[in-house]
Amino acid sequence: MTDLAKALATQLANIEKRTGKSLDQLAAIVKKSGLEKHGEIVTMLKRDLGMGHGDANTLVHHVKSAGAPAAPSADAALDAIYTGPKAALRPVHDAVMATIGKFGEFEVAPKKTYLSLRRKQQFATVGPATKTEVEIGLNSKTLKAGGKIVKLPPGGMCQFKARISSAAEVDKGLVAAIRQAYDEAG
Repeated sequence: MTDLAKALATQLANIEKRTGKSLDQLAAIVKKSGLEKHGEIVTMLKRDLGMGHGDANTLVHHVKSAGAPAAPSADAALDAIYTGPKAALRPVHDAVMATIGKFGEFEVAPKKTYLSLRRKQQFATVGPATKTEVEIGLNSKTLKAGGKIVKLPPGGMCQFKARISSAAEVDKGLVAAIRQAYDEAG
């Protein structure tokens, strides 16, 4: 079993413990809801069962794949990304994601070394840049460089980036820049 498969199995077991329901019971709730869209189901699970976003997202993938191995959840991908010397950066990443989570719905697409965040288009990437810094890549046509926000050369995946080394650096300026990119992507 791969590390990602082990992480998924662990997360599914933890979902059962946290909700007090078996995967079959949870699948029945999802199917009984009559909802079809992934995001709607995630929202329903968060609202009705008090699930966290990562757990709800993983459960929806699991149910929709009818028990087939699900694509790695964001949480499972993060466990793989933030290992070894980069493990200390996980709280910084979590602080960034908690802030973005307050904006509204978006898709999280785990990549090998970062998460891609999308609405109608990608608005941000979040992942470790070094052993001591998390990089937030931003896509925006109207954002201005300044403070932590640095303009990148044309032709890259993102137009701007910011690097932070602590959760305390998720300040008003950074949040406003991420929100601007989020709004433009909707």
